[in-house]
Amino acid sequence: MLQPVKTKYRKWHKGTLAGKANNSTRLSFGKYGLKTLERGRITSRQLEAARQAMARAIKRGGKIWTRIFPHKPFTKKALEVPMGSGKGNVEFYAAIVKPGHILFEIDGVSKDLAYEAFTLAGHKLPVKSKIVEHI
Repeated sequence: MLQPVKTKYRKWHKGTLAGKANNSTRLSFGKYGLKTLERGRITSRQLEAARQAMARAIKRGGKIWTRIFPHKPFTKKALEVPMGSGKGNVEFYAAIVKPGHILFEIDGVSKDLAYEAFTLAGHKLPVKSKIVEHI
């Protein structure tokens, strides 16, 4: 699973999910891409599951680029812990995505195979997505 090697602060504030994506809204590497249609957070486990599904679908053909990285830590307190006594321990890392953000790109495979791979990957993710093609 992906997680940062080192962070400046161990625990972050949650923040907001408002607005649309500013960066990574166009294809940069591949011919086909998977773009989000809604906002949310994608955990490192979900990201890895989607990547593995795509890798199995293209069967060692072509190249896959992952355009997001789970930088943000999310904490959780243990069960049946009383209120107070501080913030919980880091439970998982997630990437915050907004509408229009490119998640994955593929090149070197046929259109049908790319669409099949992205469909499988989209089922592993908690946000709605669509397949885009470089024009």
